[in-house]
Amino acid sequence: MPAEEGILAFLKRCDAFYPPDAVNGTIEEQRGWYDALCADFSPPLPEGLSKRDDILGGVTVRHYTPADMRTGTRLLYLHGGGFVVGSLESHDAICAELSHGVGAALTAVDYRLAPEHVWPAQTDDCYGVLKQLLGEGLQVVLVGDSAGGNLAAGLALRARADGLSGIVGQALIYPALGGDLVSGSYVEMADAPGLTTADVKYYRDILQAPADAEVAHPLRTASVAGLPPTYITVAHYDPLRDDGANYAARLAKAGVEVWYRDEPQMVHAWLRARHMSDGAKAGFRALVVAVSRFAGTL
Repeated sequence: MPAEEGILAFLKRCDAFYPPDAVNGTIEEQRGWYDALCADFSPPLPEGLSKRDDILGGVTVRHYTPADMRTGTRLLYLHGGGFVVGSLESHDAICAELSHGVGAALTAVDYRLAPEHVWPAQTDDCYGVLKQLLGEGLQVVLVGDSAGGNLAAGLALRARADGLSGIVGQALIYPALGGDLVSGSYVEMADAPGLTTADVKYYRDILQAPADAEVAHPLRTASVAGLPPTYITVAHYDPLRDDGANYAARLAKAGVEVWYRDEPQMVHAWLRARHMSDGAKAGFRALVVAVSRFAGTL
């Protein structure tokens, strides 16, 4: 367990919304718990920021425009939630604050969820939006947390395979990248607060992505050469920690520009604790700096 008072208070607050055996609940119950929790962690949006919903490539998206727009580069945000929960609303405040902090427009994707829609529906939705933005001549920074980090990493692989240009960076926040579930942090942090190894397996099983699908399991890709500059941030108390660490090591070995940050007192989903935990606040500030560097506003 972490020792930081702020993150412990965050976990206690989360416990009021999620029962310990949440993954045994129905899909409808899980979404209800998650939506209620996210609403409780949604402060007022930054002053002057505007947002509007739209359809891109047949997919619902939400565009955020900060009051102080300092670049034409677009941030493309893919939300977490195990591919099962999450929406434009669940990450509304996070997207707004990231857009405001970087000084860049941000587009968030309301991709289809499992189990109603299994793989590759999620990556196809996000890739369609990405191609639309790139087709408009925009430079794009991919950003995603947890399951969204998986999707962001997969989009970078798909774009490389298709020869698409315009992705100027990717920021992967405690991403799920297809680790083996039986070694390293998957064992050390098997019962970590907020996310367990059993939870990771549950979400992976419900997605139904084939084991040999590299886009769904980026750690299993044959080569990471030629991928865009990458920022990876992980939580120490998280079974997914080594996914991010191992991917960062592979990128560095392949000559890809990469920054890696391990938040020593953080748990999975610490992004939502950014207003009540010193560690989460520092982690969010570092994320803004990294994305700003990719977007050219630093």
